[in-house]
Amino acid sequence: MDLGINGKRALVLGASRGLGQGIAEQLAAEGADVALCGRDGDAMKIQAADLSERTNRTARGYQVDLADAAAVSTLISDITNDFGGIDIVINNGGGPPPGPIAGVDLDVVEKQFRPVVLSQLEIANAFLPGMRERGWGRILIISSSGAVQPIPGLGISNTLRSSLIGWAKTLSTEVAKDGVTVNAIMPGRIHTDRVDSIDANASKIQGVPVEEIVKASHATIPAGRYGSVDEFSKVAAFLVSDCAGYVTGGSIRVDGGYIRSI
Repeated sequence: MDLGINGKRALVLGASRGLGQGIAEQLAAEGADVALCGRDGDAMKIQAADLSERTNRTARGYQVDLADAAAVSTLISDITNDFGGIDIVINNGGGPPPGPIAGVDLDVVEKQFRPVVLSQLEIANAFLPGMRERGWGRILIISSSGAVQPIPGLGISNTLRSSLIGWAKTLSTEVAKDGVTVNAIMPGRIHTDRVDSIDANASKIQGVPVEEIVKASHATIPAGRYGSVDEFSKVAAFLVSDCAGYVTGGSIRVDGGYIRSI
């Protein structure tokens, strides 16, 4: 299937590893030019150069800390100068610190609101006018199952990621007539370095072999296994493709059946 994104310009946040890296790789393989963004600017430039060499597409690396408003403004300016505009925005960021929501320190919530919500809205809003003028655009939020099925111990994440879903759904109704789609994609347990780290930490805390932790985790997933980054990134690439022009306002699950609600 031709996804119809050859020559499109994509911005991918959190592209240094895991899901963001997988999506950037997939989009470049489909012919898109890609701006890869992460906290380590030098590493992003090296990664972008490698991706460009392998795919023969334009790929540039950028440093950004989503908690830094000035850095976000600089990123928008630099990408606009380098690419002239963006057709596809992949909103992806790290998670807030764990903990319960009852009695949470509101200063911490306020601090996390900038990287998880405000910066992602700012970046999408910066490139949205160009999308509407051209009559084609895609905004995709890498969310979490916690936005629809709250994850115990991740109170701030559940709260803020849910607000992003509300924003996406609202925006989707306002820009659909202009050829711009806005969706969220919800990963379940996708096998990344972060998942390995979580399992290793659980193994240490519980005092059991990591193999037992993984086996127990697999048992909570109807598919009986973790998903792969490749499986996840292919769904993401489809959602920002020309083929998915009539898919908007959705929260698409890539979770092996993990989320129990209908």
